[in-house]
Amino acid sequence: MKLLKDILYKCRLTEAIGPMDITIEHITADSREVKGGTLFVAVKGTQVDGHKYIESAIKSGAIAIICEELPSDRPEQITFVQVDDSAKSLGFIASNFYDNPSKEVQVVAVTGTNGKTTTVTLLYQLFRLMNKKTGLLSTVVNRINDTEVVATHTTPDAISLNRMLRDMADQGIEFCFMEASSHAIHQHRVTGVEFAGGVFTNITRDHLDYHKTFNDYIKAKKGLFDMLPSGSFALVNNDDNHAEIMLQNCRGRHLSYGLRTMSDYRAKILENQFSGLHMNINGKDLYTKLIGGFNAYNLLAVYAVAMELEQDEMDTLTNMSMLGNVDGRFQYLKGKNEVTAIVDYAHTPDALKNVLATIKDIRTGNEQVITVVGCGGDRDKGKRPLMARISSELSDRVILTSDNPRSENPDQIITDMKEGLDPVQLSKTFSITDRKEAIRLACSIAQKGDIILVAGKGHEKYQEIKGERFPFDDLQVVNESLNTPA
Repeated sequence: MKLLKDILYKCRLTEAIGPMDITIEHITADSREVKGGTLFVAVKGTQVDGHKYIESAIKSGAIAIICEELPSDRPEQITFVQVDDSAKSLGFIASNFYDNPSKEVQVVAVTGTNGKTTTVTLLYQLFRLMNKKTGLLSTVVNRINDTEVVATHTTPDAISLNRMLRDMADQGIEFCFMEASSHAIHQHRVTGVEFAGGVFTNITRDHLDYHKTFNDYIKAKKGLFDMLPSGSFALVNNDDNHAEIMLQNCRGRHLSYGLRTMSDYRAKILENQFSGLHMNINGKDLYTKLIGGFNAYNLLAVYAVAMELEQDEMDTLTNMSMLGNVDGRFQYLKGKNEVTAIVDYAHTPDALKNVLATIKDIRTGNEQVITVVGCGGDRDKGKRPLMARISSELSDRVILTSDNPRSENPDQIITDMKEGLDPVQLSKTFSITDRKEAIRLACSIAQKGDIILVAGKGHEKYQEIKGERFPFDDLQVVNESLNTPA
């Protein structure tokens, strides 16, 4: 419980009507969660405007309202506080309500188009191996030490985020590694968190259905670095053309990592095979089970973060050699007839290109590469032909199929993808709407030693069709298709 006046610290108030020394027992931006003693924050969301539910919130027991627009009908017993930005205010309110937990835990956020989940998960694995009390907030799962908390968004809402950080702080967690999606940054879900550091992995086309322009997408990612406090670190991938933009006006300590450019943290790939990577990081050798150039960047970022968090270098490198694959990220298995199948979350043109380029690097040259790929519905349509073209250019056979069609017709999505293909590329392309059948076809046409890539869904255990989520696991379907006797 907190006094209303005490949880409004850092909020920009326009007007306050009613007593400010009332006791707040709960905070929410969802009118359905209101009960007695609640502060209701009316947020203008992308789909719903919380201002429409102020009256409902009051009927359910709200005693105070935060809003951008004061309603004309204001019951006298209710306190109304007008702010310039409800979403931003909610971030500060949530942090204050839970006693600013990010001041007790060293929180490091990772943002970028690709590599967020892998980087934070590897950091979590590493710090647990080094016996540190560690938290994880990711697309795949949230963890407090070894206890799992189900993830529903890449980045939780401000209230859930601070509640989890408070749980972490109360359990003595020292470090928390979290993904910061562009949506979360833009929607102020991470506002109010005091970060120990921020990491920028890369930026390529994605989420333009939401951000509308690539510049808006870049600005959203940069928002994380704009909020870093002095004393924190700002670590960017110097090999990405947009790294410098992220650091403009950033108060954190500017640091860089890279494989191709002069950087504070540098690495070189010495060997890249299915057995793993052999790298040199800042003059030290590292052998790891992870594969591919993209993982070299992820590992280098992990090493840099560990160093900035003042961990012992040799202890860090020793434990990094034991890091394992992240679910749905270049996760591979061997099937009968020596066929290798890879399941990867690659759902952007750049991520798909990186995965296929890695396969190209480690193949012997005699085997076929068969790619199964689709695109999500109700998302950026502009990347559909790009995904098909990249698949065709870097594969011997391509099977276009459904991803998560959501409300769209999956056949139309496949048609949109095929617009990126020329006649020669079309001639080596199959179109099978049913994802399970598409995977089965890839497995049935694979010859001895061939490589199959199933891209787009990775760790997801469902397929979203017409508002419903149906159980579906790429890795399970691949395993059954490859290893079930004919």
